[in-house]
Amino acid sequence: MNRRHCATAAITLVCALALLTAPVQAMAAPVPEPTPSATAPTAGGKTLEEVRQEIDTLYRKAGAATDAYNLAEEQAEKQSGEIVRLTESITEGRAKIAELKDRAGAQAREQYRSGGLPPGAQLVLSGDPYLFLDGISQARQGQQATKGMLTELEQAQEDLETYTQDANLNWEKLEAGRVKQAKAKKSINAQIAAAKKIESQLAAEERARLLQLEKDAASTAQAAWLSSGALDDINREASASGKAALAFATAQIGKPYVWGAEGPGSYDCSGLTSQAWAAAKRPIPRTSQEQWRQLPRIPIHDMRPGDLIIYHSDASHVGMYVGDGSIVHAPRPGRNVTLAGAGSMQILGVVRPDK
Repeated sequence: MNRRHCATAAITLVCALALLTAPVQAMAAPVPEPTPSATAPTAGGKTLEEVRQEIDTLYRKAGAATDAYNLAEEQAEKQSGEIVRLTESITEGRAKIAELKDRAGAQAREQYRSGGLPPGAQLVLSGDPYLFLDGISQARQGQQATKGMLTELEQAQEDLETYTQDANLNWEKLEAGRVKQAKAKKSINAQIAAAKKIESQLAAEERARLLQLEKDAASTAQAAWLSSGALDDINREASASGKAALAFATAQIGKPYVWGAEGPGSYDCSGLTSQAWAAAKRPIPRTSQEQWRQLPRIPIHDMRPGDLIIYHSDASHVGMYVGDGSIVHAPRPGRNVTLAGAGSMQILGVVRPDK
């Protein structure tokens, strides 16, 4: 009996040891199947990576068209203001000409009442030498006044003609700008619609993977930029104006991108940066291309928070450097104002609004 108990205990111990030493995978949960690769074709026949690049290209074209639209709008506002100023000048000029003509008419009526004789003849016929001498002086003053009035009238008429020509020229520019705006608007809507159509044709799982591909591409670009040593020795502090601009820009995080918008509820990329610097009492150009063209450029290694980083070879995108290798920017339609890696896109250069 004791032997049977000992044998049973031995068998139990062996079974327990076998369970404890069994391979882990035998007791683990089933391993999930790997997700499809970015190189796997979608329903449309293209790989997700090809789709990502196509959508990115469409949105970049929309961004360039948005810049053209914004510039045309900015120019139209300036021309409209100039037309208003010229219209006021034309109105003032017409009033001045009318006043001068009234004065000239009054002089003509006075001459008619005096019999139509010239002042010199009237003085000779007076027979009074003192009156004659005094009249000579007054006549000369009257002649000078008449001559001055006629000169002033002639100048007023020339000015009026110039104002009218300038106003007509500005109207022509304004109309040309409106045509340019309409073309840019059409292009923007077409590019955005094409991008949205491509995304809408993807399955929900594919859209999720597409978003991950976008993040991966941005992370890869950022990592390459950081590993290049671009941020070495960049530890400068923002200026007082830069801090104010940065505070405004970061306060907009979470608001949607809308092309042509400059707040307060939504922004496009340059709408965000221009309004941020306007809040810092340093007005800058409205568009990213004009910001690149007009603002002082600085080397990347001299960059400090508040500076603007211009992206792509056509300067069609802009973000504000916040420090630690990051920017705040309004990315594109369908996205919100957010933080991103400063090197996640192709950098064209850096500009400083308060240099």
